[in-house]
Amino acid sequence: MHIVAPALILSVRAHGEHGAVVRALTRNHGVQPGYVRGGRSRRLRPVLQPANEMMGEWRARTGEQLAALTVELVESRAALHVEPLAAAALEWVTALTAATLPEAQPYPHLFDALDGVVAAVAAAPSARGWAPALVRYELLLLAELGFGLDLSRCVATGAGEQLHFVSPRSGGAVSRVGAAGYEERLLRLPPFLAVGGPADWPDVFDGLRLTGHFLTRDLLVDRRVDVAAARERLVERLKRAVA
Repeated sequence: MHIVAPALILSVRAHGEHGAVVRALTRNHGVQPGYVRGGRSRRLRPVLQPANEMMGEWRARTGEQLAALTVELVESRAALHVEPLAAAALEWVTALTAATLPEAQPYPHLFDALDGVVAAVAAAPSARGWAPALVRYELLLLAELGFGLDLSRCVATGAGEQLHFVSPRSGGAVSRVGAAGYEERLLRLPPFLAVGGPADWPDVFDGLRLTGHFLTRDLLVDRRVDVAAARERLVERLKRAVA
């Protein structure tokens, strides 16, 4: 096995006395793990940071063997890891991707979307500039893994307009008419997810509640409690930032 490709680092785990196992997302080869010799060295520690963009080369004699990985830094996001809110966003979005995507299966749309979210966190002067993109990424991840929400029409009436809610059971949109009398049992569908456009903070938090419900129910179960905790930290920091 021999792969050379640009990639976004998702996770780094110490292995042995000096090495590290790195999992990174490539556009055409999906998530690829690899062993980096000397990955815990002073030279490579700044390179092997989640959300950094790298050029990776994976080599293995068989597909079952953990590949040897050499890395070349393309773009560093290390400075963002000292900013609490940006660091929480990068920690969450990379941990979510690492925990949910199967290895070696290409998800080009997710790669492009994740690259866009990371770039938005790096470029935006405030969280309001990247928070909607993060919610959209979570929605796309659900869809790519087979748990997509149907936001095209009301599951109760069939209407394609005035969609204001989502059923927490079916994941289908519900119109204002269809939701009459049941609003308290439904999740709010913010306009920026239904019809596009900008998002204010109430809309962002409604979006996070919506995607969080389905991520927790369908993807972040049992062994991924620590990943869910990263999302809770992000939401709490967002709430403090806008208070």
